Amino acid sequence: MSALRNIARITLLLAGSASLLVVSAPPAAAVGNASAAFTETVRKPFTGDFDAMVGRRLVRILVVPSQTYYFVDRGTQRGLAYDFGRAFEEKINQKRKRGEPRVEVIFIPVHRDDLLKGVVEGRGDIAIGNLTITPERERFVDFSVPFLRDVKEIVVTGPESPEVRTLDDLSGKTVFVRPTSSYFQSLWHLNESFSKQAKAGVAIESAPEQLEDEDILEMLNAGLVDIAIVDDHKARFWAQVLPGLRLHPDVAVRTGAETAWAFRKQSPQLASVVNEFARMHAAGTAFGNQKLQEYLKSLKYVKRARSEQERKKLFELIAIFRKYADQYAFDWLMVAAQGYQESGLDHGVRSRVGAIGIMQVMPATGRELGVGDIRQRDANIHAGTKYLRRLIDQHFSDPAIDPLNRTLFAFAGYNAGPNRVAALRKKAASQGLDPNRWFGNVERVVAREVGQEPVRYVANIYKYYVAYRLVVDTQREREAAEAAAKAP
Repeated sequence: MSALRNIARITLLLAGSASLLVVSAPPAAAVGNASAAFTETVRKPFTGDFDAMVGRRLVRILVVPSQTYYFVDRGTQRGLAYDFGRAFEEKINQKRKRGEPRVEVIFIPVHRDDLLKGVVEGRGDIAIGNLTITPERERFVDFSVPFLRDVKEIVVTGPESPEVRTLDDLSGKTVFVRPTSSYFQSLWHLNESFSKQAKAGVAIESAPEQLEDEDILEMLNAGLVDIAIVDDHKARFWAQVLPGLRLHPDVAVRTGAETAWAFRKQSPQLASVVNEFARMHAAGTAFGNQKLQEYLKSLKYVKRARSEQERKKLFELIAIFRKYADQYAFDWLMVAAQGYQESGLDHGVRSRVGAIGIMQVMPATGRELGVGDIRQRDANIHAGTKYLRRLIDQHFSDPAIDPLNRTLFAFAGYNAGPNRVAALRKKAASQGLDPNRWFGNVERVVAREVGQEPVRYVANIYKYYVAYRLVVDTQREREAAEAAAKAP
C-alpha cells in the first residue's frame, strides 16, 4: 500500500468547507511531516487537468453525505459514490506502468450547495451527487457522458397526500424541495407556465439543504410532508423499501434529463478519462446494478409522525412540552421531536433496560433529577427536558456554539454519552473540522468513532422537528385564514 494511501487513512481534515474522512492508521512513526504535507496538498486550491493530477498522484472527489451515496460507519467509507469512485481509481491505475506509484482518489464530503462551487474553486476535481445536467449548471461546470439517461423528475406523494393526477393538479399545492436542486428549477419553470395561463402557482416549500432526496422520501413515506419531486429512478429504488410512497410517473416536471459527474471547464484530459469510465459503469451495467442493490438492507426509516393519530398525540402534549421547554430555554418543537424519536410519543413504552415513557428516562435518572414520578407524562417530559439542559450546561455551554447546535450536541450526548461527544468535539477540532457545528462536522467524527446510531438519532430528530414546524405553521396559517374569513 502506498505511503500516500497510508497517510490518507489516518487523516481527517478540512479543505475549505470540505473534509476528508479516512479510516485506519499505520504506525505513528510513518506519519510525521508527510501527514502535514498531505493535508496542505488537499487544502490548497488546485485547478489543473488530469495530467497535473497524475503528477500530484491525487484526484479529489467531492461527495454529499447521504444514506445512499456516501457515509462512514465505524471508520468504513460506504455508499454508491464511494464504490464508483474506488472503481474509477482502479481504472485509472490500470494504465500506470509497472513500478509507477498509484494515483490516489480521496473523497471530500461537502454540503450540496458547495458541490459544484467546490469544483469551480479548485477544492475538488470531480463532483458526484446524482447531478442532473441543466443549462444553469453548464454555465459553471462541464459534465461527463451521462451515467443515467432519460430521467424524469416526477411527483411523489405520501399515504395521506392530496390527489395528483396531472401537472395542473399542482396548481396551488405546496411542494417540498431543496432550493439548490434541479427540481426547484423545474418548478420555477412550471410556475412560469401557470402564470401565463392565469393559474395559481406551486407553493415551493424550501427543504433544508441538509436533507437529501432519500431523507425527503422518508418524510413523505412517514406522512411528514405531502408532495415532493424526485428523479424517477431514485423514487422507484426507494419505493421498494418505503411502502407508503405513491409514485406518479405520468406527472413529471422534467423529462429526458441526464445525470452525470461534474468537473471544471477546460479539462479535456479529465473529461476523456471520466467519459471512458462512465461508458463502462453507467446504469444498466452489471457493476451499476449490483451496487444499487447493496444499500437496500441496512436503512432505518422515519415513522409516520404526522398521521392524524400522531398529530393528535402531539397536540395533546403541546402544553407540557411548551411549559418545560420555556423553563429550560428550548424550542418546544425540538423537544417534542426528540420525544417522538425516543418513544413515538407513546408514554406506555418501556425499554429492555428499564427506560420509561415519552422521553425514555431511567428511574435512577428521574430520582436524581427530582422532578416527581416519571411514570406520569408531565414529570417524564420534565425529566427529559431538564436532563437536556444539564447536558448543555455541563458539556456544551461554549458561547461559540449557537443555540441550534447546542441542542443537537445535547441530543447526541443523550444517545451516545455527553463525555464521549465532548471528547469527539475536541478531536474534530484537531482534524480541521468545526467543533461547534454538528451537521457536516462533528457528526462525521462520531460516525467514524462510534457508528451510525447517534448520527441517525440526531438526523431523525431534526427531520421530525422540520415536520412539526410545518404542522404548526400550517395550523397558524389555517387559523389566520379562518379568522380573516370571519372578519366583517
